[in-house]
Amino acid sequence: MKLARVQGIICTEREVNGPGWTSRRMLLKKDGMGFSMHETIIPAGAELNLWYKHHLEAVYCVSGNGSILDKATGETHEISDGTLYALGKHDQHTLRGGTEDMRLICSVNPPVTGREVHDEDGAYLPGTRDA
Repeated sequence: MKLARVQGIICTEREVNGPGWTSRRMLLKKDGMGFSMHETIIPAGAELNLWYKHHLEAVYCVSGNGSILDKATGETHEISDGTLYALGKHDQHTLRGGTEDMRLICSVNPPVTGREVHDEDGAYLPGTRDA
């Protein structure tokens, strides 16, 4: 059994910051669950162009608000507490923070190793080793 508390991850190597986001990696590839799980904070007003070419992701919003633009369809969907979105087709998207910081719980498959940041396309590179 593994137990993780976000308070124990803040300011450790499992907290990764990028432009417009902070990710607290609660489960990683080395934890052996077959997926990784993160708490991600998107600040109000942030805008992220993302494309997880090598990963699938499901995201559940537990607080705050924002929107997601599906670049394939041009549709924008509002995100708030209680909203889930799933990127099952390696969807190119723009995630925008709203008037409040968004707190998101993210599940990623295949799992990340821990220190990944987005490349120029907004993707994580496929993991090749445990961190």
